[in-house]
Amino acid sequence: MPESPICMPRVLFLLLVFGGAAAWHLDSSAQEAVKEPRPRIGLALGSGGAAGLAHIAILQAFDEIDQRPARIAGSSIGAIIGALYAAGLSGVEIEALFAEFSGSGVELLGQLASGENGIELTEMIDLDLGGGGLLDPTPFFDFLRERVAARRFDDLEIPLTVVATRYFSGEPVAFEEGDLFQALRASMAVPGLLQPVTHEGELLVDGGISNPLPWDRLGDDLDYLIAVDVSGQRDPVDPGSVPANELLFKTFELMQQSIVRERLKNNPPDLYLRPEVEGIRLLHFHRIDEILRQTGPTVDRMRQALQQLLSSKP
Repeated sequence: MPESPICMPRVLFLLLVFGGAAAWHLDSSAQEAVKEPRPRIGLALGSGGAAGLAHIAILQAFDEIDQRPARIAGSSIGAIIGALYAAGLSGVEIEALFAEFSGSGVELLGQLASGENGIELTEMIDLDLGGGGLLDPTPFFDFLRERVAARRFDDLEIPLTVVATRYFSGEPVAFEEGDLFQALRASMAVPGLLQPVTHEGELLVDGGISNPLPWDRLGDDLDYLIAVDVSGQRDPVDPGSVPANELLFKTFELMQQSIVRERLKNNPPDLYLRPEVEGIRLLHFHRIDEILRQTGPTVDRMRQALQQLLSSKP
């Protein structure tokens, strides 16, 4: 039986409509298949006391270009700031958090660190002369808990590695699971200043002692590694005028810098950044605005490197 003259155009119409839609779908899927993902960036944030507030400016630059690290590793202050970012806070929010805390007693710590007179130890946040450290960091961590929902590593949005040091062996220990705040307390336990932490029968102290800039803990499955070294600058002074607390803090920084230099010789990251933060001592957390301002040139360098990296990807 011959085909109806009305049936053939209808068939052609259906073929054009659905065939074109199928072709568009296949073309779109093919484009998605060949489109490469953005590079996976690992970010290591180093130990360095108040100079580590420079890490905040680094994270703000990530936010500005809408790029998040795929993984973060940190020691001491780098672990603290890395954890806040991994928990979902923006760089601006982290800055506001530290600015708020610096108005609650940290300025007194800064004055003590600078050797200024007139500061009574009893005016400081919390003293703990018998617990293995001068200061009890509990008020600081209580402050963080009130502002961060994460309690365990599994609660974080970005995988995080926190580095501490085994006191008796001097070996680094890396935390990637379990209690987040216990790991952070161990990572920032500067000997003689903050209480050490007991974990599974071991005494743990500051991660900066064994691995102050842990880019080696980021893994081998990333495209690009960035390491931010905030181990400090030493301003020349009259050798006879250096106070005892300054010698103690700067000796700790010298040790960290020596470790980083040796590790850079063998397996450097793709981008090594060292903010030129001058005149900032270990406990100068109240000088956050100045620290962020001085970090500007380093942020510009990182932003250019990231933009070049991203533009090289389809």
